[in-house]
Parts: sequence; C-alpha cells; structure tokens
Amino acid sequence: MNLFTLLISGMLINNIILTKFIGMCPFMGVSNKQSSAVGMGVAVIFVIFGASVLSWLLYYYVLVPLDLTYMKLICFILLIAAFVQFVEMYMKKGMPALYKSLGIYLPLITTNCAVLYVALDNITQGYTLIETMVNSIGVPVGFMLVLVIFSTIRERLVANDVPSAFKGNPIAFVCAAIMAIAFSAFAGLV
Repeated sequence: MNLFTLLISGMLINNIILTKFIGMCPFMGVSNKQSSAVGMGVAVIFVIFGASVLSWLLYYYVLVPLDLTYMKLICFILLIAAFVQFVEMYMKKGMPALYKSLGIYLPLITTNCAVLYVALDNITQGYTLIETMVNSIGVPVGFMLVLVIFSTIRERLVANDVPSAFKGNPIAFVCAAIMAIAFSAFAGLV
C-alpha cells in the first residue's frame, strides 16, 4: 500500500508542475500541440526514471562507500546530462519525426530541474531502490498527465475567441492556475 500511495502522491497530490512549479519551461513551451506534449511526456518519463535509478545506484554504491556524498549534486548533473545525450542521439536516429517536433525542448530536458529534483528527492527522502523506481514513475507520469491536459486546453483556446490582452501565454498561465486549484482537490486522497 505504501508504494501505491507513493505513486498516487507523485502523480496527483504532489504534482511537480502544479504544486512545486518545477519544469515550467517544457510545460509552457511544448504544450501547444497534444502530439508534442505526449512525445515530451514520454521522453521525460524515460529520462526521469533512468536518471533517478542511475543516480540512486551511483549514490549508494559509489558515493556513500567512498564518503563522497557531498559530491552528489555535481555527479547527478553530469549523469543526467550524459543520459539525456544518449536519449537525444537515440531519438534523432530512431524517431526523427518526434525528435524534430520536440526541437530545442529535448536538449532542455538536461536542464529541466524536474529531472534533478526527482533524483535528489529520492536520496533526501531515503527511498529504497523500489521506492525510488515507483516515485520515478509517478512523478513524470503526473508531469505527462498535466502536460497532455494542458495541451488539450491550449488547442481549444486557439479555436476560441480570447480577448486580445489574454491571447497566448497570459491565458495559458490563467488556465495553469485553474488547473493547480483543481488538482489541489486531490490533497485529501491519500
């Protein structure tokens, strides 16, 4: 039950975008079309899961035994950057259409604070490897869920009559705020 609670908490209750406002750059930048939002969501799921598990292994099997835990931030940043480079090279070769649709936002996953946040949070919370894996699935799935919902809303906003003062990002931020309020209803769920 603890793992299920951790999964639901990462997805809905403590949604990384709507409660901590982490990962706002891809949230605002890739949410114009649902197809690119889904692609970015899948890429973020893969990167956060892989980087978090590798960071956990690096921390507990290298940094702790060598008493280098103070180096975790630098090591995690380097690990995440290398991991994203491998993902980018794979997508460029294996999925060129998705690679092209994500554009600059794919390399920006390297600097997406959500990836580093989850890796550091898993260590800070003292999660086991299994708990790290569950949290590292729950958080990015919540990220993708919000990204896809938001992209659907933004596609509809383009087709509707929005006052000129609110066109573009202003109405998007208003919608994001309303989504944050709506997701706060999940707070008592677990």
